[in-house]
Amino acid sequence: MRVKRYIVNALPEAVSMIRTDLGKDAVILETKEIKVGGFMGMFRKKRMEVIAAVESGASKQGGTELPQRKPSPEVNAVVEQILQTAQRSSAAAAVMEPPAQPDPPVSDKRMEREQFIINEIRDLREYMVKLSRQQSDLHALSEPMLALKERLQEQELDSEWIDKLIEALSESEKSADRVYDRVELWGEAKHMLEEWLQPYNNAEISRDARVVHFVGPTGVGKTTTIAKLAAEQTIKRGRNVGFITSDTYRIAAVDQLRTYANILNVPLEVVFSPMDLPKAYKGLSDRDLILMDTAGRNFRSELHVSEVISLLQSNEPNETVLVLSLTGKTADMAIIAERFSKYGIQKVLFTKLDETTVYGAIMNLILKYGLHPTYLASGQNVPDDIERFKAGKYVELLLGDAEHE
Repeated sequence: MRVKRYIVNALPEAVSMIRTDLGKDAVILETKEIKVGGFMGMFRKKRMEVIAAVESGASKQGGTELPQRKPSPEVNAVVEQILQTAQRSSAAAAVMEPPAQPDPPVSDKRMEREQFIINEIRDLREYMVKLSRQQSDLHALSEPMLALKERLQEQELDSEWIDKLIEALSESEKSADRVYDRVELWGEAKHMLEEWLQPYNNAEISRDARVVHFVGPTGVGKTTTIAKLAAEQTIKRGRNVGFITSDTYRIAAVDQLRTYANILNVPLEVVFSPMDLPKAYKGLSDRDLILMDTAGRNFRSELHVSEVISLLQSNEPNETVLVLSLTGKTADMAIIAERFSKYGIQKVLFTKLDETTVYGAIMNLILKYGLHPTYLASGQNVPDDIERFKAGKYVELLLGDAEHE
């Protein structure tokens, strides 16, 4: 008999390893929770110790194929073996613990162990059923559908939206009683995604807002973006624009905005705290529109978010725009969007479009947090490298060319 010991995070992980190493005839002899690692007895992590064995003459069959819609006989066999092991463990515990009374109650420790095994078995069944469904769905998809799914995964679109789109496209194929080719499928996907984005399309900075605040992490290009928008408002709309900056943390940040202000002939006020704001507003009382630059901070921190929010106080009609760079990590952008959405900030402007080929984060943030995209900025040219967000053009970037994907 071959006996092997495994240290894993959870039982399903061990089952996969056991089947690979020992084959489908292996049985689990014992499972228990242990603690490993740490330093001088502290900071130890909980792990599962699993003891498995197989008869020496048993054949090794790892079972590489995932089950279909229902768990395969091999998976059921493993689960049944675990159940049998649990029963044997309970029986052994009963033998090793002689009763002090004719009919003793089951010990708390034994009950905990049995409940732990039952929970692990339930988790294992759910895990296997999930894998079965995924594999079955994968086999059911056509080649164009698989290609579309792969494209959206590469674009880092959340699996929630990918699955929803694939399901909707599959229903569309059923209604049409045929399988779409690549061009047809891409066209239908484009139409559906544009419908999803329709409630958030054509957002813009409110024409009624006299003060517009721009917030966002450091390095996303807020200052350059403000200069682009100021040029657009001054040249194309003939409005008198003024600048306020509170970005006194970053070296040369004030000088950068002052340079743009001199080029555009726009007055600039610098504030160091919320107490300086009334004076700044008074100095720009003749301006039609005031664009305020705020300091880029680590907005994964609630404290830094609240510090910036304290600067966004104004008796004038105002709104705030969150600025995010498309070169940032999707997970980090999601955390920042969540932080600011708590304060009612719903408009977003994405920068550095020219520095990435991955666009899924835009849709993820729009659909999850209800953000309204206003502009897409790309490059450093003022005022050219900025344009209004258009759902149709964005979806084309997201899907790419059907012929070349």
